[in-house]
Amino acid sequence: MRIGVVNNLRAGKNEESVARMLSFLKDHSEVLSVETESAEAMPEVLSEFARQEVDLLVINGGDGTIQNILTEILGNDDFGDRVPMIAPLRAGRTNMSAMDLAAHRDPLSGLEQLIDCAKDGRIAERVEPRRVLRVSYGHGPHTSQRAAQYGMFFGAGIIKRAIELNHRLFDKTGKRAFVEGVPGATLVTAGLIGRLVTGDHSGVLAPDKIEILLDGQPVDTGEFHLVMASTLSRLFARMRPFWGQGPGGVRFTSLAAPCKQFGKAAIGVLRGKPASWATPEVGYTSRNVGHVELRMKCGFTVDGELWQPDSERSIALTAERVVHFVRA
Repeated sequence: MRIGVVNNLRAGKNEESVARMLSFLKDHSEVLSVETESAEAMPEVLSEFARQEVDLLVINGGDGTIQNILTEILGNDDFGDRVPMIAPLRAGRTNMSAMDLAAHRDPLSGLEQLIDCAKDGRIAERVEPRRVLRVSYGHGPHTSQRAAQYGMFFGAGIIKRAIELNHRLFDKTGKRAFVEGVPGATLVTAGLIGRLVTGDHSGVLAPDKIEILLDGQPVDTGEFHLVMASTLSRLFARMRPFWGQGPGGVRFTSLAAPCKQFGKAAIGVLRGKPASWATPEVGYTSRNVGHVELRMKCGFTVDGELWQPDSERSIALTAERVVHFVRA
């Protein structure tokens, strides 16, 4: 089995962890390894890995690196029909995808285990097929002609603003604080939700006007505090804010503005176990669907990467592609 490692040197790792990883890879010449500091270099890196017929692509980075690589592989067909297995390490500022796969806390230990399993022919024990979100966006009804991103999580409203606020609060000096990433996002999101519980709808908590269609059926045309979709089982801080039914691969949840007694409903909603009265009729919608259409002017996030507001933007969410992820 051919293993390739993409090392994102800007993914929040300290110098010591970078040095340990690079030293380890230097001693394992059978593993292809490339260091990169920019997304612009990714197409060339992946094309070389495809030429080298890499079977298992290990990502030494965070959610943003995974999102970039998924978009290149699935959107640009760098590997053609032979999509490699993907193993995310917990090596970024945010690691929702790696954590959802139960990756080892120490990226180096995770990589060592992968190499041992490959040598022993035991990689299959760690494989988990997962659907990947396709987020196409632009103007007009023809989704095939729009730009597209691939990832595991889409969010608009509070989640998107929490990420932006987290960047502003914890990166003012250009240095990454220890509370950035998952801890920082958790703190900021908790603070915003706390303000929302008190009835504060001002500033970053101002709702967005969004038109939602789920499998072609209109849900509502109104204002929303939060719209999100994912193929993950859980988000950061162990949140599982999806409780809908249905066979579709896109797990979708929205919180309308206003929604009934959010203070009482919040904990249950975040755990995916809302109170029986938290229904679509009072602002709480969660369903598993095949296709989501959003017509909105506000910005959004895909796996922590940010897209800013655009007038009359239309977004389509699907999850038809399946990638074989590997627990590192």
